[in-house]
Amino acid sequence: MTKSELIDAMAARSQLTKARAEIVVNCIFDAMTEALQSGEGIEIRGFGSFTVRPYKAYSGRNPRTGVPVPVPSKRLPFFKVGKDLKELVNASRLAYAITGGDDDD
Repeated sequence: MTKSELIDAMAARSQLTKARAEIVVNCIFDAMTEALQSGEGIEIRGFGSFTVRPYKAYSGRNPRTGVPVPVPSKRLPFFKVGKDLKELVNASRLAYAITGGDDDD
């Protein structure tokens, strides 16, 4: 699902126009981005949690030349799926397999 598909789905499921749904989606994403930038975690019960994980600097290697390359330390967002979402996805996968869906795509 893309951001525009999310906006369309939100507008279709609520009494919002697409323009207002876009504002809501952008506000949510902006708030989440700001929270992660400031080092805060985000927890959405039943869905999952977003945290920022620090990674130390290390010496990598250019795969083409084999020359060592210094990789600086960094902070990256990390998502951990919630129990309810995990169970829903696994249940839908089981239903998909039972109905004859191909699991290879």
